Amino acid sequence: MPRRLTQSRFLPNVFARPSSTRHSFSTLRWLTWLVAVWLSGCAGAPERPDSLRQALLGLGHHAAEQVAQAPPLAETPLIDQVLLLSPPNVDERLSLSVARVQESLTRGLLAIDDGPQVLDWQPGDTPAADTQQWLIDSRLIADGPRLRLSDRELVPYRFELRLRRPGDGAALWSTVLNGAFDADAL
Repeated sequence: MPRRLTQSRFLPNVFARPSSTRHSFSTLRWLTWLVAVWLSGCAGAPERPDSLRQALLGLGHHAAEQVAQAPPLAETPLIDQVLLLSPPNVDERLSLSVARVQESLTRGLLAIDDGPQVLDWQPGDTPAADTQQWLIDSRLIADGPRLRLSDRELVPYRFELRLRRPGDGAALWSTVLNGAFDADAL
C-alpha cells in the first residue's frame, strides 16, 4: 500500500494556502533575505586589479600614441621610419624588469596602424647614418610615496620618453606620462 505523504515538521507545506498573517511574515522574511544577499554583494571584496601585464601594455600603448604624434616624425610617414628602442631605465622601487617595460613599449609601437619598424638597440650598437632612424630613450621612475586608498594601494610613476637621432645626444622631442600602478598588480 502506498504511503501517504505527510507534512514534515522541518519543511513548510508549500501547497497549503497560507493565512494572511503567515503570508506577510514569510514575504517579509524572503525580502529580508533578498536585501541581505544584495548588500553582501555590494560590500564584498573590490575587483581584482588589472594584472601587471595589462597595466604595462596600457602604458606601452599610451606611450606609443605619444611617440606617433611627435612632430619630428611627422616629416615622413611612420611606415617609412625605423625606431630603435634603447633599454629603458627602470626605478628599482617599482620592482619591474627592464625587459617587461621594453616589451610593453615595443608592443605598443608595433600595434600602430601603418606604424614604424621597431628594433631593440643596445648602447654598443652603431646604427647606420640613415635619416629614417630614430632612437627612443625611456625612463620609468617611481614618482613619490605609495598612495593608500580605502581598498588598495597605488604606486605613482613617471614615464619619460626622448626621441633623438642615433649618435646625437640632443633630444629633438620629449614627453612625460604620469600615472599609478596598483600595488597588488606589482
